[in-house]
This record gives sequence, structure tokens and C-alpha cells, in this order.
Amino acid sequence: MINRYRWYELIGIYAGILVFLSFVLAPFVEGFLVSLKPLGLLFSSPYRFWPENGSFEAYRTMWISVPGFGRYIFNSFFISVIVTAVVLVLVVPAAYAFARFEFRGSGVLLGAFLAVNMFSGAVLLIPLFRLMRSMGVLNTYFAMIVPGVAFLIPSAIWLLRTYMMRIPKELDEAAFVDGASHFYTLRRVILPIAMPGITVVAITTFIGSYAQQFIFALTFNSKTEYMPLPVGLFAYFGRQEVVWNELMAASFVGIAPAMILIFLMQRYLVAGLTAGAVKQ
Repeated sequence: MINRYRWYELIGIYAGILVFLSFVLAPFVEGFLVSLKPLGLLFSSPYRFWPENGSFEAYRTMWISVPGFGRYIFNSFFISVIVTAVVLVLVVPAAYAFARFEFRGSGVLLGAFLAVNMFSGAVLLIPLFRLMRSMGVLNTYFAMIVPGVAFLIPSAIWLLRTYMMRIPKELDEAAFVDGASHFYTLRRVILPIAMPGITVVAITTFIGSYAQQFIFALTFNSKTEYMPLPVGLFAYFGRQEVVWNELMAASFVGIAPAMILIFLMQRYLVAGLTAGAVKQ
């Protein structure tokens, strides 16, 4: 039987959704409208929600104000893809081990992983700088990839471990009875079923890497050709004023590749579900 809501219950549900979306989307709508306004009218009084004489001129001039802005976008995308790939390679077997095996110190390690997320990157800048310098990777992509991987692995392990714990252990036992090794079981049995969880981890890791590059780039890098998007956006902050309309336009252009990638990966969230994996 399908539960049917009364008309006033439906009105309440949709009203709540509308209020929630209003709070979530309001900053993005306002930012887009700012990108359409001429700079001289941004702080005019009285305030007008819809811009008068609005145009997409800022989306053209932003490329002129900050030369090489496309390079900043490419750097952020490239760094985030590499960080996501490395995190998945390291996290998948680690999450499987924590989800399936009981070994001494596993709880302590999981607690340590959780504690790592409590530290801000700014607190560890000096030790990380000395480490990057000793490795000889300053002013390279690796100077942002290495700390990005280190800070994103703990949360990825916790997310994927929780998902893998929901996969029935009878699948592992059936594979072991047939003579399969742990690695074969992980590769051929667990991974196809865990693809929704892996996709979620990949998306969250990509977003986290795309967003946290600013402080690492300024500390570990001094070459423009390796700078990521956040540093490019910071260039719109001038000494006398902030070019807000171009900054908003550049922000929307900069996040477009990430949004497209996330949109394309969403369809994999429904693949490999555990329903029907074990016969009753």
C-alpha cells in the first residue's frame, strides 16, 4: 500500500522544501545577479534585487583582468582529479580491512584518523613546509597533492568503511569457500557492490580537494603556472577595491567543471546496490 498524504500535508511538505531551498540557493542566486550588475551599481541605494542594465560583460572582462585564469581552473581540476585517484587507491583496501577484519589497534587507528580531521591545515603549515622542502617538491603540483591526500584520507576511510560494513559477510564467506583470496574477493565481489559508496567518497574527496587548495598553494608554491583556482580568484581583490562582479563571474566559471563532473557521476550512485546480492 502506498501512503497518501492529505492536501494540507502536501502543502506543508512543499512549503518546507521551498523554505529550505530558499536558504540554500539564495547566496548562489545573489552571486549570479551580482555578476550581471555593473560595478558602479552594486552598492546603489535603494537596493534592487533584479539588476537594471544587467549584462554578461563581466564574464568577458574577467579573462582580461586576470590573464591565465583558464590555467588556474585547469590546475585545480588536475590537482583534484589526482588527489581523488590517489585517495581511492589507498582508501578502498584500507576501508575493506577495517570493515572485515578485527586486529589489534584497529579502534585506535580509526580514532586517530578521526582526530586528524580536527586539525586545521594552518596549524600544520610549518611542519608540512619543512616536509615538502625535504622532499624537494616545492613549487610543483606535488606540493598541493600530498597534503590534499593526507587530509582527505581519514574521512574517506570512515565513509567507505561504514558502507562496506553494510555489505553482507556471506558474500565473502561464499567466495572463500570457492577458494578466492581476500584480494580477489575485494576486486571481483565487494567492489562492484560498493560502487555507490565509492562514488560518494570520490565526489566528496573531489569537492574537498577543489576547495582547500588556497592555503597550501600560497605556502608551498610561488610559481603562477602551478597556482589553483582559489589563488586566481584572490587576484580580483585589488589594493583599492574588489571587482565584485568579475569575482562572482569567475567563481561561477571556475566551479563549472567540477559541477559538470559531479553531475555526470551521479548516475553511478544507483549502480551496484546490494539488493538481491544475497538470496533469502
